[in-house]
Amino acid sequence: MQLHINASDQQRALQDARELDPFRSDLISEIKEHLWCFDYATTPLYQLKNLAVHLGIAEIFIKDEGQRSSLRSFKTLGGAHAVIRLVLEVAGKTLGRDVAASEIDSPEVRKVASQITITCATDGNHGRAVASAATRLGCRSVIYIHKGVSERRAAAIRDKGADVIRIDGSYDDSIAFTTATAKENGWHVVSDTSWPGYEVIPTWVMQGYLPMADELMQQFSLTGKKATHIFLQAGVGGFAAAVVAHIHSRLGEHAPKFIVVEPDKAACVFSSSINNRIVRLDESQPTVMGMLECYEPSMLAWSILKKLATAFITISDDEDLHAMARLATPVGSDPSVQGGESGAAGLAGLEACVGSESTRELLGIDEHSVVLLINTEGATDESLYASLLQKGRETL
Repeated sequence: MQLHINASDQQRALQDARELDPFRSDLISEIKEHLWCFDYATTPLYQLKNLAVHLGIAEIFIKDEGQRSSLRSFKTLGGAHAVIRLVLEVAGKTLGRDVAASEIDSPEVRKVASQITITCATDGNHGRAVASAATRLGCRSVIYIHKGVSERRAAAIRDKGADVIRIDGSYDDSIAFTTATAKENGWHVVSDTSWPGYEVIPTWVMQGYLPMADELMQQFSLTGKKATHIFLQAGVGGFAAAVVAHIHSRLGEHAPKFIVVEPDKAACVFSSSINNRIVRLDESQPTVMGMLECYEPSMLAWSILKKLATAFITISDDEDLHAMARLATPVGSDPSVQGGESGAAGLAGLEACVGSESTRELLGIDEHSVVLLINTEGATDESLYASLLQKGRETL
């Protein structure tokens, strides 16, 4: 494990209205209105009381996004929200009037949607969410995957109605290819990462995660506890940044410490924090945390995390596999949680931190700490999950 304390964290109380404004609590109801046609339902928050005792802290709570729709991932929220916002915007321009979310199934809007092709690059979950939403709304979707995406995940995207095209190279390479191809064909890119000149749609994606963050806050408030730390996994950083921005906008200086967790083989946010600027890493050996295998942070995400994250840490594949197994094979009477290889990364980060006395001291983790985690995905590739889980159980 590597740890970098964010020097900018002293500015946590400083709220940049431009950066935090899209993640306000008063936007939640509007965002949920955009998600009504996607079978939106709340996911559970579990208490891992015995694991907390085992790790020498007061409490652990984990929100299980592995139960988020048939996609088993929080990604369904961001993809769905961005796609419906895009369709409503295109329909509004085509029809020459404002189009409400309640009109999404009207003949006029369906006719417009049928002429739209939506595309994105994906490690798996985002592409499946985009494909599912596009099919639901009557759009065509073309999803690009890279060489590291399993065939089972590719098939799952096809099952949602998309044309799936595999390219050689990394996730970041597939983003560049997708962007160029979309420009040539007049398609609409729905990406979960951002770059200069491409910010609106990634903001919609990140806003789609806010109902999940709102659920977490409401569920946790019922416990009567005060969270001291929240561990959030990062790929390009959109998920972590959305949750950090939302919680900070609600709690300000009373927010918990935000710890960003990444694979040590693809730690682009961690590297950016050390260099105090966005860093693009060279592609390295693949990590088991495929959904987090990204080599350049989202510009939008970085603008938030560089100011509000408390610390950035990296974890190894072995630490992640152990956390997968711990969730599936709980301590005592704790509930079992099916955490995918990227879903378990938050717990892996917590376990790595409590295993180091110096890190515990630096982050203020002790017997009074109340920690929040989010299992971002379940077994989205069941055969791969079973194989990795077996390896993880050998470490328990």
